Amino acid sequence: MNQIGNQFASIEQVTNQYLKPKKPIRATEQAEPSFREILSQKKARFDTSELKFSKHASMRLEERNISLSQEQKDRLETGTQKAEAKGIKDSLVLMDSLAFIVNIPNKTVVTAMEQGESQESIYTNIDGAVII
Repeated sequence: MNQIGNQFASIEQVTNQYLKPKKPIRATEQAEPSFREILSQKKARFDTSELKFSKHASMRLEERNISLSQEQKDRLETGTQKAEAKGIKDSLVLMDSLAFIVNIPNKTVVTAMEQGESQESIYTNIDGAVII
């Protein structure tokens, strides 16, 4: 039967128009990556990320005229990896005459100073120390 005006002449026409299931989209046809792919990408990026310096730490380095050589940055990275291996979350890393407070899970240097600069050589809010 034919459609008359904007009305349907039969139940079959209504069924064909509105109730037929659409072809399901298969996973291989989806444009979006799977959860597993996204997780792998994020994990890979996190695992390979370098040690970062917070804005506060960068300001402290600049104020105190402290510049780190590439060798010192590498040693600081090594100290951070050692702290992570021991399960430390917030670490004091002592290197040469410098002291760094590093948030290990975020791989971020929170602050930096010369060792003699801290009053009475007291460091708080840390749960471990690494001397390199």
